[in-house]
Amino acid sequence: MRYCRAMTTTPHQGGFPDRLVADALAAARAVPVATPVFAITGLQGSGKSTLADQVAARARDEGLRVAVLSLDDLYLTRAQRQRLATDVHPLLATRGPPGTHDVALGCEVLDALREGRDTVLPRFDKLADDRAPDAAWSRIDGQVDLVLFEGWCLKAQPEDDAALATPLNTLEREDDADGRWRRHCNDALRRDYPALWSRIDALWFLQPPGFEIVPTWRWQQEQAMAARDPSRTGMDRAQLDRFIQHYERTSHHLLATLPATAERVVRLDEQRRPVTT
Repeated sequence: MRYCRAMTTTPHQGGFPDRLVADALAAARAVPVATPVFAITGLQGSGKSTLADQVAARARDEGLRVAVLSLDDLYLTRAQRQRLATDVHPLLATRGPPGTHDVALGCEVLDALREGRDTVLPRFDKLADDRAPDAAWSRIDGQVDLVLFEGWCLKAQPEDDAALATPLNTLEREDDADGRWRRHCNDALRRDYPALWSRIDALWFLQPPGFEIVPTWRWQQEQAMAARDPSRTGMDRAQLDRFIQHYERTSHHLLATLPATAERVVRLDEQRRPVTT
């Protein structure tokens, strides 16, 4: 199926094209298991949650019970990350990179959903930078027909250890000169995350034109979050640019490896519009 630049809808202007949403739902329903876990991944700001929400809405319109889980909602609590910052490396206080997710919680939730057990879906408050109170979690009772799992580094693989030797950006040069932080993140990908990735039945990758567009997309996302609650303060542009450097190494590795492993790659232009796939 081909999608051309003539399509004008974007995640911030009404979402992805209906045809792409229909294709995603058809692909999810074609997975030969009773309750498939269909995953959508992409770099920061690429529209993963937008597409997941659209697919979920279409599935519900067709009478399906759907659960949507975000990798972002599996972040370790602020207190847990502070302990890592003290015990391992200060950069681990910042959420996002591998090693800052509660992988065991993700496995537990996905297993419960697949097995039809009652469960609750965790929620993370990005403006508070902490896991939301239990009262904000979503309860799922009984069997669902489909699980949509979206997140920025789904099925990320560890790099070769030799690739970690050279710092990639200012953050790594100045704050991780000895490479301890990036080795910890890479070791977490090698040790912990395969258990979570193994629960994914099919993966779509929203591929940006390059990493250089991510700061723009993520800034748009930050502004949108702040607009929803003007009383709360998010990151300014300088803080955001530093924040994104925490993600850069894994992002480049995803751009190099995911096209060969995802069941489908949806190429996006700078406006997040699907182009030829």
